[in-house]
Amino acid sequence: MIHKLKSTVLATSIAVALSAGASKAANIVDTAVEAGQFTTLAAALSAAELVDTLKGDGPFTVYAPTDEAFAALPEGTVETLLKPENKGQFTNILLYHVDDRKLTAEMIPSGQNYFKPILASERLCIIKSSSGVAIADGTGEMANVVVANIMADNGVIHVVDKVLLPGERPDCH
Repeated sequence: MIHKLKSTVLATSIAVALSAGASKAANIVDTAVEAGQFTTLAAALSAAELVDTLKGDGPFTVYAPTDEAFAALPEGTVETLLKPENKGQFTNILLYHVDDRKLTAEMIPSGQNYFKPILASERLCIIKSSSGVAIADGTGEMANVVVANIMADNGVIHVVDKVLLPGERPDCH
């Protein structure tokens, strides 16, 4: 119950912050940075040299993990991935969160569907039900979309409560 309440409070504060920033029709990166809940994601995008790409024309759909989602990774993971020698691996993880189309929550069909992120050889299983949208990653873990459809001038952001990790193709029936 406390976790659900925390998630609801977090989702509400993110939605308020992002809706204020989205009114200026900023790009995805600027919209996320202005929200203040994605400092780790912003640092990761910078380290992976993806900022200019995601400030480009798009369209993009970004499943954006919050700082809390990055903090839930095993201790030292983010610091290790931010090292220059791990740039390729971190870039792949970040590209696993990006689709090269603008996909609003309404565009996702009900049920379980495979979607292809920019990371070429991978798939996400996106599950839409009456209770919301969830995403199965390559580890078999589920991320929940806690705020959907944050519009930017070059795409859309869906806030997720877990960092998506590539791996085995997720089971999606």
